[in-house]
Amino acid sequence: MTMTLTANAAALVARASEADFAAWRRNIVRLGGCTNPIHLVGAATVYDTTSGAALLSYGSDVYGGRLLIACGNRRATVCPACSALYRADTYQLVRAGLVGGKNVTEAVSGYPRVFVTLTAPSFGPVHTRRERDGRVRACRPRRAGESCPHGRPTGCLERHATDDHRLGEPLCPRCYDYAGAVLWHSFAGRLWHRFGLELRREVARRAGLSRTEFGEVTRLSYAKVAEYQRRGLVHFHGVIRLDGPEGPDSSPPGWATVPLLIDAVREVAGRVRLAAPGADVVGPRELRFGTQVDVRPVTSYRRNTGERPASAAAVAGYIAKYATKGAESAGAVDGRIYHARDMVMLPVRAHVLRMIGTCWWLGGLPEFEPLGLRRWAHMLGYGGHFSTKSRRYSTTLTALRQARADHRAEQQRASLGLVDGPTVTVGQWRYAGRGYSPAAALLAASVREGGGLHGA
Repeated sequence: MTMTLTANAAALVARASEADFAAWRRNIVRLGGCTNPIHLVGAATVYDTTSGAALLSYGSDVYGGRLLIACGNRRATVCPACSALYRADTYQLVRAGLVGGKNVTEAVSGYPRVFVTLTAPSFGPVHTRRERDGRVRACRPRRAGESCPHGRPTGCLERHATDDHRLGEPLCPRCYDYAGAVLWHSFAGRLWHRFGLELRREVARRAGLSRTEFGEVTRLSYAKVAEYQRRGLVHFHGVIRLDGPEGPDSSPPGWATVPLLIDAVREVAGRVRLAAPGADVVGPRELRFGTQVDVRPVTSYRRNTGERPASAAAVAGYIAKYATKGAESAGAVDGRIYHARDMVMLPVRAHVLRMIGTCWWLGGLPEFEPLGLRRWAHMLGYGGHFSTKSRRYSTTLTALRQARADHRAEQQRASLGLVDGPTVTVGQWRYAGRGYSPAAALLAASVREGGGLHGA
């Protein structure tokens, strides 16, 4: 390891003596420490759209032969630098839908909105850490003499530490419904979609309106994220808000209240159901959310609502945090599995391996082929998006990125002394690889250690 670092440092020193080192260094530093940048080769010209005059021409040779752009990966295990930017954008997106900003009216802070957590159902008892009043309690109390059909105890009297590797593991792997868990994962996104449809109908019913009348006076908006638990199943955390018919720009009707929304969410979460396919293979299954449903009002300050409130900043931070996570937080792998033989060497715990194996088994059967379970085996069967929102919840990630790009372009125009006025950039670029040379990797690592951001 020491010899490799010494060689890389020597390569960086040698690169510093070259004439284009300053441009090469800027090309890397502005990525903010991206771990796997994309290489482009080509050229571009900036034109004044009023006169048609060419103001500036540049090519990849200006950047040491190749123009590097950040990979943009949202997952922290793949690229910490890009995921940090994604997390910051997600925070701003969620927060704007709670308190306003980013072209969203501040009036949304007074609209009915709740923070919802929908869990997965139980597919068998697992080891868990329970606390009450700051004291760790027994994992899962059991009655004397009780055991599962395979002779294992139905409970666990241990008090698990936070780093206990058994947390999330089934008490009896042979009793655990792995097929049900995988199928629930595959349909979790559809369950959320059905939940949203039924919630609109339930709110309309409680207000004494038809679905058509409901759409004419109010709109339901949301932003949600999926979080993997230790048992390998996702929970959904989301903000749900009632707007006027035009979204956040219009106020909701007077009957739209937080208590009404809380009651409707709880009712629908316990009612929504989907039928799983393949009943002839694994038996009939009705897919639903778990019984643990948490609904809290989101407030800018504490109100006497009878519920535990959640602050707008805390909710935005919580959702943004899990927007950059993946199945690796449940102990799974972060890359797709292409062959069954690859599962032999996976560095995962037994429970996760069984879920992956179940995905592979079911994915090879004709009844489950449309679900693409083998494609999503590394995600334990979950192929849905980790972060989603309704169309009118707030701003978009695209708008935030465009605003950042426009700001950087304006800074570049000022540094180059270009005339004020509208411009357009016309260029042709082609993909030329990705990654770093040893010297570039060392420089990028120093940027990450210094907490650099894209555009530095």
